[in-house]
Amino acid sequence: MSPLNVLQVFGLLKMPIIGLGTWQINGKDLEISLEAALEAGYRSIDTATFYQNEDVIGRVVKRWIDAGKLKRDDLYIVTKLPPSLMRPEDVEPCLRSSLEKLQVDYVDLYLVHVPFAFRNVSGQMVPITEKGRIDMDKSTDHIAIWKMMEKMVDKKMTKDIGLSNFNISQIERVLSHARIPPVNLQVELHVFNQQNKLVNYCRKHNISVTSYSTFASPGCKGIAVIPKSKDPERVKSNFDIFDFVLDDDEMKELNDLDADPPIRVLDMTMFPGIKEHPEYPW
Repeated sequence: MSPLNVLQVFGLLKMPIIGLGTWQINGKDLEISLEAALEAGYRSIDTATFYQNEDVIGRVVKRWIDAGKLKRDDLYIVTKLPPSLMRPEDVEPCLRSSLEKLQVDYVDLYLVHVPFAFRNVSGQMVPITEKGRIDMDKSTDHIAIWKMMEKMVDKKMTKDIGLSNFNISQIERVLSHARIPPVNLQVELHVFNQQNKLVNYCRKHNISVTSYSTFASPGCKGIAVIPKSKDPERVKSNFDIFDFVLDDDEMKELNDLDADPPIRVLDMTMFPGIKEHPEYPW
C-alpha cells in the first residue's frame, strides 16, 4: 500500500484505509471473498469473536503465508471483544481464543465491540431469557475492561486497542483513566449518518475512525472503511477507488445528505430489550 492509502495515529498506527469487512459472511463464501480480497491487494481484515468466522480467516491467512504470498507483517488484522464476554476476567481468554483461531501470534488492533454487555450463559453469543429478551449484564465496567485491554498490549497479544460503537461520553470516560489511549473507534458512518460531532471529537483526541455500513466517500475525509461482499468481483471493485478524487461541489452534495435524525443500517434494537441497558449508546 502507498502512504496515501494508510491512516496514521501518533505517527505509529498504520491502518490501511480500506479493509475487508466480514460480518455475516462465513464458510466457503468467506474463503472465496477473502481470497479475492487478498488477490486484489487488500491487506486489512476486520473480524470479531461475535462473527464466529475467525477460524475461516485463520485458514486462508495461513495458506497465504505458508505459500510465501504474504508475511504476517504485511497484514492488518482487527478483531473484537464480544458483549457476552464484557468482563475483565474474560478479556485475555477471549483474545487468546481469537489468536488461536486466526493462527497468528498477535492482532494489530483489538476493539471493545460494544459498550453494553450480555451475561455469559453457556458460551451463547446472544443469551435470551425465558421472556424472549436479551439476558443483559448491567454491571458493565468500561474502566476495568480497559485496564485489561491495556494488559493485552503489554503482553504483545495486540499492537493497539480501541473501541467500537461507543459515544462521546463513554470515550471520555475511558480516556480519563487510560494509560494506553484508544487509537481507533469503529462506528456506523455513511452519507445519511455522518456523525460529524463524534468524528471531530476523535480527531481532536488523536483517535482514528473506521466506518462500517459505508455508503459514499468517508475515505475522502481520512476515515477508514471496511466494505464487505460475498461477490469476488464486487470485493475487487470496492478496492479499486484510488484513481479519482471528488471535487468540493461533489463533496458538498454528499455532505448535504446527512439525515436528522440519523438513518441507521444497523439497528441495535434487534437485541430485544437492549435499550434498557445503562450503556446503550444512542
